[in-house]
Amino acid sequence: MQFTIQQIADSLGAECQGETDLTILRAAEPGDAGPTDLAMAMSPKYAETLSGGEARAAVLWQGADWQAMGLRAAIFVTRPRMAMAGITTLLDRGQGVEPGVHPSAVIDPTAEIAEGVSIGPLAVIGARAKIGAGSVIGPHCTIGMDVVLGAQALLREMVSIGASAQIGDRFVAQPGARIGGDGFSFVTPEVSGAENARKTMGDQGEAKAQSWLRIHSLGAVEIGDDVEVGSNCTVDNGTIRNTRIGDGSKLDNLVHVGHNTRVGRDCLLCGQTGVSGSVEIGNNVVLGGQTGVVDNIFIGDGVIAGGGTKILSNVPAGRVIMGYPGVKMETHTEIYKAQRRLPRMARDVEALKKAVSKQSPSD
Repeated sequence: MQFTIQQIADSLGAECQGETDLTILRAAEPGDAGPTDLAMAMSPKYAETLSGGEARAAVLWQGADWQAMGLRAAIFVTRPRMAMAGITTLLDRGQGVEPGVHPSAVIDPTAEIAEGVSIGPLAVIGARAKIGAGSVIGPHCTIGMDVVLGAQALLREMVSIGASAQIGDRFVAQPGARIGGDGFSFVTPEVSGAENARKTMGDQGEAKAQSWLRIHSLGAVEIGDDVEVGSNCTVDNGTIRNTRIGDGSKLDNLVHVGHNTRVGRDCLLCGQTGVSGSVEIGNNVVLGGQTGVVDNIFIGDGVIAGGGTKILSNVPAGRVIMGYPGVKMETHTEIYKAQRRLPRMARDVEALKKAVSKQSPSD
């Protein structure tokens, strides 16, 4: 896979100068770049290391003096991360899954495989499953019965999709992702201590110890178009209604979405975020890494939660929150500042107590 500087610039809609017919084989950091690499030096601090490599061409910021850097060609971009998206898409070699169906794959005769689908070694496709055109199913993947998987899907190795999941076009799942496991739903024959504690906010009452009975998941999972899920991400089936992930949403590694939860469009759920069951999440919501969300609440459109936030109650649209429990970020900052002052305040109080004690008249 190789491209000229001109071809790369054209794909980005960017300006380029110099020897635009130079051939590029891969992208590299400036200090590591060789003669056939494109050095990613999109700000002055990265360009400082260009001299440590052998790059002949680089991606630079607007107005950069590329000739003074000893380069023979340059591409100029205004938004570096957008440029990264375009360049990495262009230069991605994929995972090497060969076209067609590997002989070791097990495909039910009732499954429908569209044109141009690649299926890797030891993959299993269940009864009546439908795989969209141009999809890539990696090694050791499992797709359950009655699953509908849209066009141009990319399933990395060991992805598993449970029965009846409905997934849109251009779905991407990283290694080990699991779509459609049963929800974590259990009940006791009589009211449990956990139920009492939740109701009273602390008192278990007279509840006795009991065994847990399983509530089965009769729902499935619905996923829209252009959704990506990370490695070892899990999305549970609904109990009665389906669990849903909206168009364009992205779930990072080790994210968990509980049963019945509905995630809106274009949301970002960052690494190790855990969302309990029956949560309603609006559109364009960002939950930072290790965010935790309790069950049966709503999070409005455009909410941003900082890393480590624990969301214990409803959050109105547009709010930026942080902390445990999650509060407005500016409130959390004031709380944090106050906590940092507590040791000093304690020392001041002790000093005042001693001073008052010395001034007090003796009995």
